[in-house]
Amino acid sequence: MTLHEYFAPQPTPGADLPNPTQLLRSLTQGVLEVFAGVREIDQLARWFSEEAFRRLGARANLSARARSARGVPPVRPVFEVLSIRETVPADGVVEAVVVVAGPGRTRAVAIRLEGLDRRWRATSFAVL
Repeated sequence: MTLHEYFAPQPTPGADLPNPTQLLRSLTQGVLEVFAGVREIDQLARWFSEEAFRRLGARANLSARARSARGVPPVRPVFEVLSIRETVPADGVVEAVVVVAGPGRTRAVAIRLEGLDRRWRATSFAVL
């Protein structure tokens, strides 16, 4: 094992990880609040991989610019989680879709969690 491999994030088997359902619910709420401009993106940093966090930041920046161009102030989103569908394509990996209903529309949030360093980390997400 090289020094880089030794200090790189280590995969964790699913049996050593907690149930991901509450994390999926919290991440969905956090991401929607970041996009709405009422939560700091840094509050979610520990739960995302580096690449996914970079994409979250770029999307949050676009949302902030769109709000600014329209002159709309940040407002806390009101939504209800309708369902959470989870699949386990491999040990230590969860792919899920969280369906949320807001006042104007229903959205799906797709999230991939991977067990790294004995905790779940979101490595991919998409708000549809």
